[in-house]
Amino acid sequence: MNDLGKLLIFLGGMIVLVGVGMVLAGRANFPLGRLPGDFVYRGKNSTFYFPLATSIVISVVLSVVMYLVGRIWR
Repeated sequence: MNDLGKLLIFLGGMIVLVGVGMVLAGRANFPLGRLPGDFVYRGKNSTFYFPLATSIVISVVLSVVMYLVGRIWR
């Protein structure tokens, strides 16, 4: 049970950090979701949006964070 409690505290902290980061990015007008490489197709009756560049940026950032967390926990 002790390990489960630590895991829940860690996950809660990560969620808080991601939330704070999103609020700060919104206030700083960071163009997440509007990067070059995000595809938008607007038809007559529909819109298709594929955030390719945004997905790559988020993937790289999360990979670095998870790498650093893994290095710290060893």
